[in-house]
Amino acid sequence: MKLTVVGCSGSFPSVDSACSSYLVEADGFRLLLDMGNGALGELQRHIGLYDLDAIFLSHLHADHCIDMCAYFVARYYRHEGGRCAPIPVYGPEGTEQRLTTAYADTPSASSMSEVFDFHTVKPASFDIGPFSVRTEKMRHPVEAYAIRVEHAGKSLTYSGDTGPSEHLDELATGTDLFLCEAAFTYGKENIPDLHLNGREAGESARRADAGRLLLTHIPPWTDPQVNLADARAVYEGPTALAAPGATYEV
Repeated sequence: MKLTVVGCSGSFPSVDSACSSYLVEADGFRLLLDMGNGALGELQRHIGLYDLDAIFLSHLHADHCIDMCAYFVARYYRHEGGRCAPIPVYGPEGTEQRLTTAYADTPSASSMSEVFDFHTVKPASFDIGPFSVRTEKMRHPVEAYAIRVEHAGKSLTYSGDTGPSEHLDELATGTDLFLCEAAFTYGKENIPDLHLNGREAGESARRADAGRLLLTHIPPWTDPQVNLADARAVYEGPTALAAPGATYEV
């Protein structure tokens, strides 16, 4: 299983990175976790525009899903070979309506469901292509989910956006790679049920006995080195910062 960081900036794109988007590949199948601001352009540095097989949206904040509107245009108005067949899209309840509203204020002849096959995510276990996945609801102002992706005895857990959560710790238990948000700075922001700081991400990784910790979703105004040091202070496993374009074998 291979992970490629398409974008990892939190809240809005930085000069170096698009917002959250992560490509997971195995057995020729390509699953994208989130498609935030700027992600569609960056994705094409790694695969062809029409090479995705499925998309998972952790939640419906713009920095995790808004480039789906651009991807709708690319798939609906494809210039060669006709309109694309629908691709599975897994997201919280109301995903189709949210994206349709973001794309156009009034209904039009074009329909998101003509190129996206929407599936509503709830806490559950199911398969996406060759992957066995499990989803759990997180602590965030909107309905949000973390996902654990397993293949060939290896696992990747992606937190999405969340405050500290026992469900996240349990979902990540024993995971080989823990891709965890760390948007806040320890000792600075303290807003319940919104985001983790670096220390909290490290504590979650420690409780879960994760094999590796990869910090992501750090906003441009936050010093990532501080969050990295805070995570390493409480978690002894390998810990690094997600970097746009970086790849990881799981």
